[in-house]
Amino acid sequence: MPPLADAMQSEAPGQKSTARPEAVRVEAAARLHLGFLDLNGSLGRLFGSIGLAINRPRTELVLRRSDVFRGDGPDHERAVRQLQRFAKLFDLTSSYEISIKNAIPPHAGLGSGTQLAVAAGVALAALEGIDITPTRLGEVVDRGARSAIGIASFERGGFIVDGGKGGSDRAPPIMIRTDFPEAWRALLVTDPKASGVHGEAETNAFATLPPLPDAAAASVCRLVLMQLVPALMEEEIEPFGDALTEIQKIVGGHFAAAQGGSPWTSPAVGRVVEALRANGAIGIGQSSWGPTGFAFAASQEIAQRLYDSSIELARGVGLEIMIVEGRNRGATIEKITNT
Repeated sequence: MPPLADAMQSEAPGQKSTARPEAVRVEAAARLHLGFLDLNGSLGRLFGSIGLAINRPRTELVLRRSDVFRGDGPDHERAVRQLQRFAKLFDLTSSYEISIKNAIPPHAGLGSGTQLAVAAGVALAALEGIDITPTRLGEVVDRGARSAIGIASFERGGFIVDGGKGGSDRAPPIMIRTDFPEAWRALLVTDPKASGVHGEAETNAFATLPPLPDAAAASVCRLVLMQLVPALMEEEIEPFGDALTEIQKIVGGHFAAAQGGSPWTSPAVGRVVEALRANGAIGIGQSSWGPTGFAFAASQEIAQRLYDSSIELARGVGLEIMIVEGRNRGATIEKITNT
């Protein structure tokens, strides 16, 4: 399938082309949210996100016209609701059927909601020949309000840092987007029994947590600009991992009050991630509100050794470990003319 940027239409925004495929397939991968730059906000901007697109898990869907709105597959009810909102936005009178072939697990800290919503909107736009950006689609369904990492991952993949939310309604600007080293791997520790803070509880958590002390926010920004990003670009995994672990310590400690007093939504995930670190993993933490935890390795061989060292511990408490790669390209879209 071609990259998304190559497949989108080129008409003026809102205009329709004459091409009408019978169906559209979209594939969008998960992302890790690695931390926030500034939870203080005294400079007039808040949040500022660090993220990484990864090659799996991923959302894959197929959209076609139908006599009524309907769907099948994991999380299809949410996808149908998003489709109905997009159809109203586009002033469409047709109905559609969406088939979810694969879905990123919801409320796991992997960006499932943004990827599903934007994939559905992009599929509908491609099906009906409407030119609209993923950023605008995300705004319609209230995605990207605090972080632009999910939408940027959808568009371009790679390692991303955004500039946080200012006083306008615009999505946070992307300050850094660079490829993630091809050899490096991340180990994800997942807990299917737990869910990260989401929905109204997430909104309340952000509203009630106190501002991060100015000195702590300054420390995170320095770690990102003077250690994390340069180490990534020079492919030096040890200083990258040291910076990431320290960022996670600061940010995770701040969010602990909303997670039962722990930096880990799932304490079991925390124990397995710490075991990976003890066995040589680099750069540990929790993605977003979790429960997914992560640790990095310099190669597939090292990642496999780490996996082997901790998989029995993980499975003994109902967890799983997955080795993933960075994904240095955006979502893919395929117009199907003969189904």
